[in-house]
Amino acid sequence: MKKNRFIPVLAALVMIMTLGVISNAVYAQLEEPEVIGIPEPKTPLSEGYTTGIGFDIMLNNFGFGVGGYFSRMLGDYTEFSFQAGITGIRDVSEQTFQSFFTGNRIVPNKYKRGFGFPFLFGLEQRLFARQIEDNFRFFVGAAAGPAMAFVYPYVNDSDENGFRSIRIDPNSGFIVGAERVNDFFTGWSDGKSKWGYSGELKVGADIGSSFGTRTTVEFGYFFYYFKEGLQIMEPYRPYGYDEDGFPIEVNEQGERRTHFDAQKYFGTPQIKFTFGGMW
Repeated sequence: MKKNRFIPVLAALVMIMTLGVISNAVYAQLEEPEVIGIPEPKTPLSEGYTTGIGFDIMLNNFGFGVGGYFSRMLGDYTEFSFQAGITGIRDVSEQTFQSFFTGNRIVPNKYKRGFGFPFLFGLEQRLFARQIEDNFRFFVGAAAGPAMAFVYPYVNDSDENGFRSIRIDPNSGFIVGAERVNDFFTGWSDGKSKWGYSGELKVGADIGSSFGTRTTVEFGYFFYYFKEGLQIMEPYRPYGYDEDGFPIEVNEQGERRTHFDAQKYFGTPQIKFTFGGMW
């Protein structure tokens, strides 16, 4: 009778001990090591910098451009900037050809050259500051502002008929005379300026661990808009040529034959390299 009572007591003790071991094992599994904290990202403000200045080099479908900027930190990850520069302006229909014999380059139907001077006010916002190391500070940005265009004659349109006049020899069919194409530095005195708008959207990164010096690479989209348009290509073209080989400018009703419209919007992808410093 005593033996029968001992077995249940022993079984209860074994169960209690087993539960204690399991409880300790479960507690040991649930206990996690201490989490190592991630250091706070460095920012210009944390490093004692608030103002930046530098210069830009732009490459886009308009050609090569240069400019400068001034920036001011508004917060740890937000920056205000003012940019100004000079770029070329090209019509979307332009095609450049080079003579095999003389090496001279010419753009058929081109009427004027153009340069743009954008004045951009923008904001840049750094992203993923805690996920990406401080030596590659990724950001997005946008800017907009007024722009001035300066256009001057590509063709010396002496008869002011709106196209490059040429004379064709009626016997041989060869060109025997044509209005001169101005070189880059000719015709500036006949140039005119027009005001419009400019803007850009971009992504980029500040490269390097130092905030005192700045090296930035940007990829974006840049544009100009001029309400009245810029007449970069020939506005008119001849109806044909008379028996002496001279161009026929108007028809019997005295109307000119239109060719290219003034272009209002000029847009291009753009790569920009920025070099500067902060204090």
